[in-house]
Amino acid sequence: MRENGGDPMLLSWMMMKLMDPMADEVMAKMFTEDYPDNPFLMVTVAEKLSPRAMMEAAMRAELGTELTRPLGSPLVLSPWDKVLLNPKQLFQLPYPDYKQVATKTVIGPAAKRPLELDIPIMITGMSYGGSLSLPMKRALAQGAALAGTSTNTGESAVTDEEREAARYLIGQYHRGGQLSGQEQLSRLDAIEIQLGQGAWGGAVDESMAADKIGRHLRQAWHLEEGQGNTVYARMPGKQTPQDYIAMVNEMKAQYDVPVGVKIAGTDYIEYELAVIAQTQADYIVVDGSEGGTSASNPTLQDNVGLPTFHTLVRTVDWLEENNLRSRFSLIVAGGLTTPGHFLKALALGADAVYIGTIALMAALQAQAAKALPQAPPTQLAMYTGQLADKLNVELAANHLANFLRSCTAEMQLAVQAVGKQALAALDRSDLVTVERDLAEFAGIRYAASRRQYRQPVAVEGVQYQPQELQLQ
Repeated sequence: MRENGGDPMLLSWMMMKLMDPMADEVMAKMFTEDYPDNPFLMVTVAEKLSPRAMMEAAMRAELGTELTRPLGSPLVLSPWDKVLLNPKQLFQLPYPDYKQVATKTVIGPAAKRPLELDIPIMITGMSYGGSLSLPMKRALAQGAALAGTSTNTGESAVTDEEREAARYLIGQYHRGGQLSGQEQLSRLDAIEIQLGQGAWGGAVDESMAADKIGRHLRQAWHLEEGQGNTVYARMPGKQTPQDYIAMVNEMKAQYDVPVGVKIAGTDYIEYELAVIAQTQADYIVVDGSEGGTSASNPTLQDNVGLPTFHTLVRTVDWLEENNLRSRFSLIVAGGLTTPGHFLKALALGADAVYIGTIALMAALQAQAAKALPQAPPTQLAMYTGQLADKLNVELAANHLANFLRSCTAEMQLAVQAVGKQALAALDRSDLVTVERDLAEFAGIRYAASRRQYRQPVAVEGVQYQPQELQLQ
């Protein structure tokens, strides 16, 4: 026997013996009692309500206020898994060396200073203060720089720490006003006018209390002691679509870097695009309903907006139908998590993709063990996280860079298989689905139809009739 606490095996055996009568009683009731007094009733309730609905009901009952669910909705309505890439083997040979498949992308090629990235995977807007801690923002910027891509300020300001760590920094000009003025905007590699996001389903008011704002953040946001911060539903002073058009054009005239507009996916997407088309913006960001955030409530996340897939297809189609596709670079965001998702988004017409939640998970990697099981790993990343000071910035940055490199290599292999020489060369002819409605909506090949095999096929940029490829 041990002097302090006794034998662990003996204690474990005693606990098991104590639990046996309780377990026997529960089992007896489950097999003999009617539902009103049967513990199994909670299983049927969970099947009806779902564990998530039960937990959120309990939280609402306890708090009496709206919930804030970090990282977005668990509902994924975009049918990425029902779309596949089309490899080519004989009538067109695969590209010889996947490592030579070009991965570069350019955002705003017509701008005086285009944003030229090594890969089309970008870190989306997640703000310092409103969302993430300064160490995590540094890690994301550093990791993105190692992979040759950009990071984004989110709804915050440009800090010296993030600017110094980032190779390419996109800044969100937003409804809170922290990122404004020549001093801030002139430090950016692209400006993104943020008018909405997927997890909010558009723009809403939100405030951050003064007691939640630390000294460094207060200085970055230029707030007085005791002053809180509000992100408004509209840009202050903007009352009509024409006000927004003028704002974009003024920004474009003042700065050499690409200027873009970010909006949430909606069934009115064509109406929104018609307004943006009247501006001189260089790029458009569309954020589907699967997009994450740090503080949106479950009702907005689960019930408002348009899925990312549908948002992207309709955006590209509208731009092409109006001969505007070449005018705007297009970035898509919202629940994109795998190299396969990224490839399919590019094939549907995006120039680049934004990632957020999956980038955080990659950056946290093994460090998540510092929080689990007592707390979620987000406590290492959030501004208000109790473990934010435990994050190893260098380790997080390297893990994010490794994730991006891994994704890029797999994307190159897939593009090699479809016979293309660049990620940017992907198009909808490289996609196929077994869903008829999906094929018709997205304008991609339908695997259950033979009519498409009588259509011309593009081989290395040359159109061939089917009979020209058949054996004589």
